[in-house]
Amino acid sequence: MGNIMSTSFAPECTELKHKYDSCFNSWYSEKFLKGKGLHNECEDFWQDYKKCIEVHMKKQGIEHLLDDARKEAPFENGGTPKGKPTQLSAKDSKAR
Repeated sequence: MGNIMSTSFAPECTELKHKYDSCFNSWYSEKFLKGKGLHNECEDFWQDYKKCIEVHMKKQGIEHLLDDARKEAPFENGGTPKGKPTQLSAKDSKAR
């Protein structure tokens, strides 16, 4: 089974995505999992890809969808929609 990488939703960003994916997969398997490094050496590739995606989301008029999703279910809340208990708090309430 080969190392097949998916394309980006924006074809113009696919090359940047592949560079990041290749770097990350190598770092993760060769360094992180072996305890040889915690610092993600691929941050520059990620930032380049992220910038490209942001440009094309804006061009397609969909960046507001991501903004709305982040407001409704922020990462800081574990991705749980506002007003709903987080997974941790739901477990805690059952234990009481």
